[in-house]
Amino acid sequence: MIIKMTQLNMKDFNKPNEPFAVFGRIVPAFENNVWTYTEELFSKPYFKKYEDDEIDASYVDEEGKVVFFYYVESSCVGRIKLRSNWNGYALIEDIAVAKNYRKNGVGTALLHKAIEWAKENHLCGLMLETQDINVSACHFYAKHHFVIGAVDTMLYSNFPTANEIAIFWYCKF
Repeated sequence: MIIKMTQLNMKDFNKPNEPFAVFGRIVPAFENNVWTYTEELFSKPYFKKYEDDEIDASYVDEEGKVVFFYYVESSCVGRIKLRSNWNGYALIEDIAVAKNYRKNGVGTALLHKAIEWAKENHLCGLMLETQDINVSACHFYAKHHFVIGAVDTMLYSNFPTANEIAIFWYCKF
């Protein structure tokens, strides 16, 4: 069941935030005005977990911002955080699925809810940013008809341990 975040369920926001396997990286290439990519697999995979996010009431109260939760019974196992962006797209600021529910349709259902919300708000598509080392996420976006629109080699350069590049994905309706 997918429901909108309210003041009553805001406490569930970080529940789906769990580690993911880093087993390689996406290597983007820009040729003839088209982005493509190959993959480089690591000899030694590792796990990464993003820090828990602070969520504020603006995602409950303000137009143009929303969070949807995916519940299985009373457990929050997924979330997607969206806002309308200045360029006419809905920006997916975050999507997370609890480890035991990945590859079971939770992310797809949340993405479909984001598409519905974006269309209701007269936005032209979805956009998001993820890191080149989040290969599973990149596969997920590509499978759902997102294409690479840009790569930023500097976004994480101030974090010496990151060793990541930002990949911007777009899905135009």
